[in-house]
Amino acid sequence: MKFLYSFLLAILLLPAGYVSAAKVDSLDIPSAAMNKTYKAAVVLPNAYAKSKAAFPVLYLLHGGGGHFSDWLRQTPDKQLLHKLADQYKIIIVTPEGERLGGYLDSPFQKDNLFETYITKEVITKIDNTYRTIRDRKGRVITGLSMGGHGSLYLATRHPDLYCAAGSMSGALDLNSANWKITPEFAKQIEPGFTRILGPLGSKPDYYAANSVVYMTNKMKENDVKLIIDCGVDDFLIEPNRELHRRLVYEKVPHDYTERPGGHTWDYWENSLPNHILFFYQILKNNSVAVL
Repeated sequence: MKFLYSFLLAILLLPAGYVSAAKVDSLDIPSAAMNKTYKAAVVLPNAYAKSKAAFPVLYLLHGGGGHFSDWLRQTPDKQLLHKLADQYKIIIVTPEGERLGGYLDSPFQKDNLFETYITKEVITKIDNTYRTIRDRKGRVITGLSMGGHGSLYLATRHPDLYCAAGSMSGALDLNSANWKITPEFAKQIEPGFTRILGPLGSKPDYYAANSVVYMTNKMKENDVKLIIDCGVDDFLIEPNRELHRRLVYEKVPHDYTERPGGHTWDYWENSLPNHILFFYQILKNNSVAVL
């Protein structure tokens, strides 16, 4: 709750008539791993052009069924990322994760190697194109739904790359049997999951092996700060509660919040500022925030 109060105070202290001046680049990022080129949006704060400093980077992942531009096109406030980039003087990158790529390397599909793509190819391209903090202490990651799972998954498996990670309404258990969805919806998404993880119930169980809800032991080993939230009316609320329970049991420090709301852009627009404020405090503690 203290983060929400701090965020509201920061908004009130913005100058009257404040207008975002952030710049958005559209960047082609080739993947040698998948032999394909994807696009990413890069939001550069106004301070970037006025400074020679290296800037911290937030990687912001989209959800299932979406694409890299969702965070710029789907939020009710189309200037949300611009304002946050300017306010916190942070570069925001929204990479492509395909409609149901899972941000993982599929054991079955060579055109679905998004763990390799994000952790190696995207980060390398961003660091070689912009003035960034080329160290985990200046790199954070979060996302919504599939991207919420993806951000925790990538940060847990690659703690050398990120100092903090978040999840908004995350699909934290890839087994949709543990979601509150209709049989019709479950049938609709089944082919996509089967394509990248194989049939549900087969051995080995790639669903459990790749679900962050079962990775709390690894999270305990890592020095990655965590922020997780989900709406109480969201069909993914139970996997979020289960991860929270497991983190508490393992005594893993984390910020966990449930708020009114469902699986909607209204909810994520309200959620993202809290995540960035959480990250900003960590970046300041790491002495990499641009002041």
